[in-house]
Amino acid sequence: MLGIMKIEEAMALAKEREVDLVEVSPTAKPPVVKLLDYDKYRYQQEKAAQEARKKVKKVMVKGIRLSVRIGDHDLVFKAKKTSEFLAEGHKIKVDVVMRGREQAHPELAFNLMKRFQETITTPFVKETGPSRMGGTISIIIAPSSKS
Repeated sequence: MLGIMKIEEAMALAKEREVDLVEVSPTAKPPVVKLLDYDKYRYQQEKAAQEARKKVKKVMVKGIRLSVRIGDHDLVFKAKKTSEFLAEGHKIKVDVVMRGREQAHPELAFNLMKRFQETITTPFVKETGPSRMGGTISIIIAPSSKS
């Protein structure tokens, strides 16, 4: 803390110490400045940002495809796999694919989707859906933040 001084004095002091004069708070009365080596400061900021990027968990969107004609055992197996993915922290896009004449009865696919959601053991949150796009009904689920 060097106190209040004129701009010329501060610049002369920075030049004398071979450091940079950096404005910290321009809106304050009087403006607040800092004497520091800006290259060193920037390097430290980049290192801190790099460390933060390393610690960020990458969330993948896994895909599960179902058919209207799926068997009960297969449905339970896929629900178990979905629970594992949710436990790992991944988002899941569940698609029910309807082929041919199945598309005339979308209520079967919606019922299957509801049954599939009831079968999943891990707590989850519905992000989108169910929505129909062509012959596919999709829903995106994510792990519940409570778990």
